[in-house]
Amino acid sequence: MLHAFELDEASNQLAGTKPRDWETFRARWDEILADVDGTKTGVTPRVILADGVVVGAVNISPQDGGDSIGYWIAREHWGRGIATRAVGLMLGECARRPLYATAAGHNHPSIRVLEKNGFRVVSRRMTPETARTVARETVTLVLE
Repeated sequence: MLHAFELDEASNQLAGTKPRDWETFRARWDEILADVDGTKTGVTPRVILADGVVVGAVNISPQDGGDSIGYWIAREHWGRGIATRAVGLMLGECARRPLYATAAGHNHPSIRVLEKNGFRVVSRRMTPETARTVARETVTLVLE
């Protein structure tokens, strides 16, 4: 189900990402889920439920020498406040600070979700294409 959300073309355009194939997606999630206490991967994953249905995922993970929060909401559930609430709940559960987040510069809804949860923009820069992202302006935010 989470992989299907990641395949949505409009979601990837908004996020500035490229979908992973099933094998790559599965291998990464197998690694994360096998690490029960998070000591090997450093990832704290959670699924996001709305109306009793899985609508996305949120996690905190190590990235570029710090801890970073990321999330993904299925497009049909956008605009309902689910992401804002999910990020808030995750922040209440995990007290690691500072905590960073990145978003595509054109992804104003995601930037707003993070700002509503106390993050502030610290930089905007052009980033090159990677295996996971397209070349884009990337906004970095921090919660201290």
